[in-house]
Amino acid sequence: MVEITGADLSLEACVKVASMESQVVLDESARAGMRKSRDFILDLLKSGERVYGVTTGFGRLAEILIPEKDRGDLQHNLIRSHSAGVGDPMNESEVRIIMLLRANSLARGHSGCREAIVELLIDFLNQGIHPMVPQFGSVGASGDLAPLAHIGLALIGEGDVKYQGRTRPVAEVLEETKLLPLSLKEKEGLALINGTQATTGLGILTFLGAQTALDTAEVAGCMSLEALRGTPDPFMEEVQAVRPHPGQIESAAMLRRLLQNSEIRESHRENDSRVQDPYCLRCMPQVHGATRNVMKYVQDVLQIEANSTTDNPLVFTEIQSVVSAGNFHAQIVSQALDFLCISLTDLAAISERRIERMLNPDVSGLPAFLAPRPGLESGFMIVHVTAVDLLSEMRILSHPASVDSVPTSAGQEDHVSMGLASARKASRVLKCLEYVLAIEVLVAAEGIQHHRPMKAGDGVEKAHTVVRGYAAALTTDRVYSKEIERLRESIRNGEFATIVSG
Repeated sequence: MVEITGADLSLEACVKVASMESQVVLDESARAGMRKSRDFILDLLKSGERVYGVTTGFGRLAEILIPEKDRGDLQHNLIRSHSAGVGDPMNESEVRIIMLLRANSLARGHSGCREAIVELLIDFLNQGIHPMVPQFGSVGASGDLAPLAHIGLALIGEGDVKYQGRTRPVAEVLEETKLLPLSLKEKEGLALINGTQATTGLGILTFLGAQTALDTAEVAGCMSLEALRGTPDPFMEEVQAVRPHPGQIESAAMLRRLLQNSEIRESHRENDSRVQDPYCLRCMPQVHGATRNVMKYVQDVLQIEANSTTDNPLVFTEIQSVVSAGNFHAQIVSQALDFLCISLTDLAAISERRIERMLNPDVSGLPAFLAPRPGLESGFMIVHVTAVDLLSEMRILSHPASVDSVPTSAGQEDHVSMGLASARKASRVLKCLEYVLAIEVLVAAEGIQHHRPMKAGDGVEKAHTVVRGYAAALTTDRVYSKEIERLRESIRNGEFATIVSG
């Protein structure tokens, strides 16, 4: 059970809820804070004070005062008019993590909405009711408006949802599950849509997948090093100590552990004329480690954002004030996810260089393209081409969205983060990286095969066994697409990453 307090939601708990492994409940102390916040809004309404989004219009229309009798319609109109997203719907895990994060943000008690708002979000999560949320429609400032509005639309009983594997009108599903749609009060429509939860939610899912991919990259790199009869000497602890970046130290330690007890290494220790390995092998701690440092920064940003109030205006009962501010601006998340794209792309770039080196007979010491009969057979020639295509895609996606601000709302929202674009890009970059790493482990396993009966390092041997569970050793040319797909899925499932921790 994941308890929503607004303050201590972990990234791991987010994934459990997103994958329907955990139910959700609202903490009692959070309820009390929300009630206090709502009461303060009601007191303001009685006093006649002008409050943005409560007694006024929105954005460029904030100067227009809304009569009391129309304020409920104001909130419903906001949800309907902002449900302007387009494109394919987000998947269920993405929608679930967005709903969870929005519930957690509202539970902090600075949004002035009733408990009923969070309770219905939690009911949707616990009963598996998933609003249809299009992928496009947010510029990552003034909140992820369209994605969150589509969720709000379902909460007021309009639009479609995915329920028990079918897309249906939400009104039918609410009746079937005996849930009542919301009748929004002052501030509540705005509270539902003013936040960074779509950007942050997609970012969290990608980040956690990237952690698995990064550990897999250490394994893949060691497999390639063994296939190319490289040396682990650059990974020595003493080398890292004189340039003590934490990620570099961590990466080198993993590489050393994976390569322990390598017979392949011992076979060429004394009679190898090579002075040093190419950068793609020698500099793995420096390159992989740089990504580890980026990952730590991204993790910190996402963890803080998951437990933040990103609404506007903000209600502070302790100082008896409502403040219009900018916590809905997703710049810090957008930049972090752009940085993640760049660092994951560099992991793929160094992986591609290792793949090329194993397939190039001029430098590998192995048969051309690892074909059993080069010339008659092409071996992994076009597998490498696929990796290059993926890498090119990643490089294009590494253009930062966070610098691509386009003013909206008649110039009122004159600097935006494009956070959702950065989150979509990061998800696509991760998928490409997983494919590149799948290709590397496939190729490296074949390279190691050429050194049999000698054994590779302990961790590398475990990885070789995993690969052989999905792809047999080459005896002739064959179709590789399904093998790469299966290996990519095994990477996503953590089969290679667990070798590092094990």
